[in-house]
Amino acid sequence: MKLRTTSLFSCLAVMVMSCAQNTIKKAPGFVEYNAVTIPIHEANRGKITFLSELVPVNEYQESDFVSNHEITENSELFIRAFLETSLTNYLHPLDTTLTADELARSGNYQLSFYVDGDLLYTENIVPGAGSPAAKHTNSILTVPLLSNEYTDFWSRFTWMRFYHRHGGAAALENGKHLLKIEIRPYLDSNGIIVGNLIAEGEIHLKLPTPPQISEAEKAVQPIRPQADWEVSNTQYDLEKIRALNEKIAQEKFKSITSIVVIKDGKLLIEEYFNGADRNTLHDTRSVGKSFASTLMGIAIQEDHLKNTEQTLGEFYALDQFSNHSAKKERVTLKSLLTMSSGFDGSDSNYDSPGHEEKMQQTDNWVDFTLNLPMNTRRKIGEEWDYFTAGVLLLGDIMNQTVPGGLEKYADAKLFKPLGISDYKWFYTPQNAPYMGGGLEMRTLDFAKYGQLYKNNGMWNGKQLLSSNWVKKTFTNYFVDTPNQQPYGFLFWNQTYTINNHSYEAFQCNGNGGNKVIVFNDLPLVVIVTATAYGQPYGHSQVDKMMENYILPAVINAESGETN
Repeated sequence: MKLRTTSLFSCLAVMVMSCAQNTIKKAPGFVEYNAVTIPIHEANRGKITFLSELVPVNEYQESDFVSNHEITENSELFIRAFLETSLTNYLHPLDTTLTADELARSGNYQLSFYVDGDLLYTENIVPGAGSPAAKHTNSILTVPLLSNEYTDFWSRFTWMRFYHRHGGAAALENGKHLLKIEIRPYLDSNGIIVGNLIAEGEIHLKLPTPPQISEAEKAVQPIRPQADWEVSNTQYDLEKIRALNEKIAQEKFKSITSIVVIKDGKLLIEEYFNGADRNTLHDTRSVGKSFASTLMGIAIQEDHLKNTEQTLGEFYALDQFSNHSAKKERVTLKSLLTMSSGFDGSDSNYDSPGHEEKMQQTDNWVDFTLNLPMNTRRKIGEEWDYFTAGVLLLGDIMNQTVPGGLEKYADAKLFKPLGISDYKWFYTPQNAPYMGGGLEMRTLDFAKYGQLYKNNGMWNGKQLLSSNWVKKTFTNYFVDTPNQQPYGFLFWNQTYTINNHSYEAFQCNGNGGNKVIVFNDLPLVVIVTATAYGQPYGHSQVDKMMENYILPAVINAESGETN
């Protein structure tokens, strides 16, 4: 994208941007802000304007306003909202007891997206997006919706959630449509408080005509005979899978590499896309976390570990690490298996001391984790928060305790019995298998792993994993805890809804849309691999594939049973 001035990059270093030299003005009784002094701001108070390239405010003209835009893979689209005052001043009437900094920490903008008059999505931007200084002073908001250069802005991810998760893409198909965006201030102070409308704007959007898809790309792919799986002769809705294949070929579902469906222990559907085939090793990222649970179950049943109530203090001299506390001594294996250990670590918050990326920047990931402080507000085992470093500890504990180390143990006790020989680990700096993710395998081998759980731990007549461990793994440990993620032993708990029937599943999830799905009350195991790494639509598009295509293809619409 060509910019009109080189100064814009520095302007984009903050969430809210006002590149014009506006006069500081004192709001009645509250914070100073950049007042309305330039003509284009004066003429467009309360209006959201759209830009196809980033133009500085002091060069911005009404001829730059975009009223029609085609959304393509490489198109750029920005919004610039001209406000009466700064965000903090808008937040102040919502709770006059808070200071300016407290308002900035607790509030932000709320964006609402309408297509052809229908409200599709409203998002409260997380309070942490944007600096307090920008919230206090800026009265012009300029952020990207679509951009291949400015990829890390909150607004781009908000757009992706609207577009991919909440019906935006479907609503904008087939011709030109009117998109309307509204902005309001909101405050999370003893509940969500939303202020009045402060800016709105409209633009006509159009999607490009989908490419013509060949019959070969739509066709259901034949299953070639092979030794590991018996091929099912069960009938299913071929047209649903043809329609899904067409969507994948059109990139309506992006970066999908494979789909496998196992029904009654037999191979029913096997599809590959985007250059993948039966022998491709798929990097499924955090799907590998679930294998830590499996291997711990085997280690416990073989008495290499006692039980899940063992504590960190039994495995490490914790007083030799930073932030030692009695609470850290009480962290249990179970709490690490259920992402509820109470460490001050959260992968959903980059500012968290224990974020995975911060761990991976060090030369000893175990020491990094054991040096972390505990979160004083969280009770061990009661509050879920996604914490990869905790799974790393489980791997390290097993690597110390199982005979021959974790890599040889996993091969002997899990992979060889399942007939899995072609796989790759991702390793820690200490050259141990990294249980936080990155295990690569063939799709049909991930299917074996899922079917092992569907068989209650049995494979080829041998109990590899105790049925009791499978039961414990497939238990939602937060069912009585409000607003907590349903979660088992490093397996997610999710419900899919088709034709008013609900189907519960436990599943492994990995960045990019990778899933191993084991249904509780259906004789199905479904594997989806994908490479939409870091994209907010990665998982949501697979959920749509499941509910709109894959499950309807194999479930009787009236009875809710499999065909």
